[in-house]
Amino acid sequence: MSQYHEVYSFLEQHLQSIMDNDIDAYHASTSSKLTLYEWWVTPHRIDGLNFHDFLMLENERRGAVFGSDVEQTRDTEKPPTRFDLANLHIQDFGDTAIASYTLLLSSGLPEGVSVVSHNESRVMIKRDDKWKVVHVHKSPAWQAPHMQPQNDE
Repeated sequence: MSQYHEVYSFLEQHLQSIMDNDIDAYHASTSSKLTLYEWWVTPHRIDGLNFHDFLMLENERRGAVFGSDVEQTRDTEKPPTRFDLANLHIQDFGDTAIASYTLLLSSGLPEGVSVVSHNESRVMIKRDDKWKVVHVHKSPAWQAPHMQPQNDE
């Protein structure tokens, strides 16, 4: 398998672990030294796995998929949800790879399909023949203002 396909396969499995709220698989594919920016959560860097562990446990309890803005109600099953990687670009630097893409999360709802998107970059390193995500940066998939809005008060 080429390095590109190896990284692509790893990335799909890593993202599926998040979709499935599978903490064990997520830990197996993510460095304990993870750093990330998630624009809709906080404008500050988040360090480590504890933040996502809590989110994944709560998402599992609620029947939600992280980042999809969709959750089940008490009288329905978890909605079918899938992800797609639009404009995927993988840069391979031997034991380091960077994947950048627009993550599309689609969920089937009674009123129709809901799709949310985020631009993402994931930095992965290979140690002991295993890939691990070490950094994630997410940004809105729409044009945000360059300057912060001013308060006119």
